[in-house]
Amino acid sequence: MNRTDTNDKLWIVLCHLSVFIGAGLLLPLIVYLVTKEDSESPIPAHAKETLNFHISLFIYMMIGLATIVIAIGFLIIIVVAIGSCVLAIIGAIRASNGELYHYPLTIRFIK
Repeated sequence: MNRTDTNDKLWIVLCHLSVFIGAGLLLPLIVYLVTKEDSESPIPAHAKETLNFHISLFIYMMIGLATIVIAIGFLIIIVVAIGSCVLAIIGAIRASNGELYHYPLTIRFIK
């Protein structure tokens, strides 16, 4: 494996794990904007998928906050928080194996 492949894999895995380093929406957005013109690189596809995932998570959390008054919001927030951590780890593992992981229940805003 050459240095470029290792560097690509690092950025891809960092995009998937960005929720853990406190850069959930920002890191995949920056990586996508910087690499979207490179048609041969796998990085833009992973960054776009992760970005869509984080936008969807934000929407689901807002729904949870809006429904917190009727008590179901607590459940939604807990499920979204746990699900985001588990799915980010699964995405990072699959990405490190060279697969493009499509997150479930993700709205595809960026095509």
